[in-house]
Order: sequence, then structure tokens, then C-alpha cells
Amino acid sequence: MKKISLLIIGLLGSALSARSQSAPSQQSTRTLEFLQGDGVYETGVMHFLKGLKDSIWSHFDLFIGEAKALAAIFMIIFFAIKSYEMMSGDKKMEVMPLLRPFGLAMVILWWGTFVKVIAFPTDLVALQTEQMFESQQTLVNNLRLNRADLMVAVANSLYTYQAQAEVAEKESDTWYEQAWDSVSSTVKEGISSVVAPLMELKARLTVGMQLLFTQLLELLGIWILRIAVYIIFLLQIIYSSILIILGPFAVAASILPAFRDSFSTWIARFISVNLYSGIAYLIMYICGLMQEYAMKSEISKYQELVGQNGTGANIEKMAFFATNGILSFGTVIIVFLIGAICMFTVPSISTWIISTSGISSASSTFGRSSTLVVSGAKKAAGAVL
Repeated sequence: MKKISLLIIGLLGSALSARSQSAPSQQSTRTLEFLQGDGVYETGVMHFLKGLKDSIWSHFDLFIGEAKALAAIFMIIFFAIKSYEMMSGDKKMEVMPLLRPFGLAMVILWWGTFVKVIAFPTDLVALQTEQMFESQQTLVNNLRLNRADLMVAVANSLYTYQAQAEVAEKESDTWYEQAWDSVSSTVKEGISSVVAPLMELKARLTVGMQLLFTQLLELLGIWILRIAVYIIFLLQIIYSSILIILGPFAVAASILPAFRDSFSTWIARFISVNLYSGIAYLIMYICGLMQEYAMKSEISKYQELVGQNGTGANIEKMAFFATNGILSFGTVIIVFLIGAICMFTVPSISTWIISTSGISSASSTFGRSSTLVVSGAKKAAGAVL
């Protein structure tokens, strides 16, 4: 009986004192960057978007010649109207209104410089908020790598406990066959109370599919966030590029009294669109604060499961955690989804600062079109399947 007791105590002691073999930090970092990218937002794509914006903006003079010709025609019409009004006696001679077409013509001639001057305040806002975002993302990425190491430690601990549970099951089966009939009922009850939890632990610790499902959920959440960010920056590039390239026509049209407000409307829309970058970086910074909280919260919970250094796992909490279905507490995934939703508020927020209706309607049209595209894709996928 002493040998049996020592065997059972040894099995339980080895399970409770097992240490998870966490993967090297450098190796897990490379694996995480390979699977999910080098950050919450991939630096390569962000640099590509900046380069794309500079490349398209360099073609601001595509229609300068046509706008100059159109401005000359509108100036002739404008002066003809003003001359007729003064000749008929409806209006007196005024110098300042006659200088306005010349000023608008100078804007067209110096279009590239004018655009840079208008964009300077919004670029300054974008630069400040980008620096805030980058400093926050450095901290978030470090926490992300630390969390990934702890997730690996949790998975390794679960694998270890699963293997020990299988060994304990085989040992108990062997012992049952040899000695079950020779022990009293009291001893049988004691052994059952020890062996049954081991078998239950073996059933719970099915780690492979849980780890795969967890990685898929996190990858889906982070890519939804990235797609939302990339869409906002692409919209800013597309809208601002169209406004810059076709803007000279709005300036030329504003020479005529009937289209007098076209130039001021263009300026309001351009500033509103150019604010997208600054507002987007500000929202990404705020989302970074939420990501920092979520990362620290989950890191503390993982450390409670496997210890501060990934060793000394708590088998009771580990077995309960394994019943969740995924090896994640879900906080980080939810924060990623919240950040994606917040990113689509950028066009509306820009209109709070510079009031203009054209950008909001364009964004609404884009949202409706994307909804139709997604629904069409779902129907096509359903038809194929």
C-alpha cells in the first residue's frame, strides 16, 4: 500500500511542479512577425501609403494648361458683364471686384505652392499626432511580443500536462488490472478520487485546435483593424489627389459670379480631407492606449497561469482556462474590433472641424457601395459552396 501511495503522490507532484518550456523570445518574435506582421499596423504598408500620396500629389499640374485657358475665357466674360453693368448705370466703377479674377489667375499659375500652403497646417497636425501614435505603438508592440511569449508558455504547459495526464491514465489502467481486486473499498474510493481528475484533465487539455482557433481569431481581429486603417488613408489619398488635380477648374469657375463660391468650397473640402491623416493618427493613438490596457490585462492573467517567467504553472487555473475553447481572454481581440469601428468615424469628425457636406456624402456613398460589394461576395461564396 505504501508503494501505491508513493506512486500516486509522485504522479501528482510531478504534474504540479512541471515547468513549461517557453520558446526563445527571438524565435517567437520572428514567428509572430511572420504570422501577423511586424506590428499592429505593418510598417511596410504605412510607408507605401505615404509614398503613394507623394507620388500622386506630384502630378498636380496635369490640367493646369486647360485651367489657364478656361480662366482666360471666364475673365473675358466677367469683364464683359461688369462693363455692361457700368455702361447701363446699374453699378458704379469699383476697382477691388475687378482685381479678384487676377488674384484667382495667380492662384492657378502658382497652384503647386498654393496647395502646399493650404496643406501646411493639416500636415503639421498629422506630424504631431503621428509622433504620438508611433511612441505609443512602440510600447504596444513590446507588450504584444511579451504576450505572445506567455501564450507560447501557456500552450507548452498545457501540452506538458496533457502528456502527464495520458501517462497517469496508462499507469492507472495497469494498476487497475493488477491490483484492483485486492484492495478494500475504502482504498478504491481514494484511488478513484485521484485518478478521475487525471482523466478529466486529459479530456480538457486538448490544446491543438484551441491554439489554432485562437490564432485565427486574433489574426482576423488585427486584419479587420488594419483594413479599416488602410481604407481611411486610401480615401484620404484618393479624395485629396482628385481635389488637387481638378482643383484648378474650381478656381477658374469661381471667376464667374454664378460659381463664386466654388473656390471657397474647394478649400473647405481640401482641408477637411487633408485632416484625415491627423485625425486618423489621433484615433490610432487613443486605440493604442486601449490596446496597452488590454495587453497588460491579459499579460497579468497569463503570468498568473504560468508564473512571472513562464514557469511554475498553476494546474488548477490552467485546467479551468482550457475549458474556454480558446487560449485567449478576448480583451485584445475586442479592442482591435473597437479600433476598426472608430476608424470609420474619421470623415465625420473632419466635418466637425471644417464644415462641408460633399465629403460626408462621398463617404456615405462609399459605405453603401462597400456594403453592396460585401453582400454580393457573400452571395457568390454561398452559390459556389
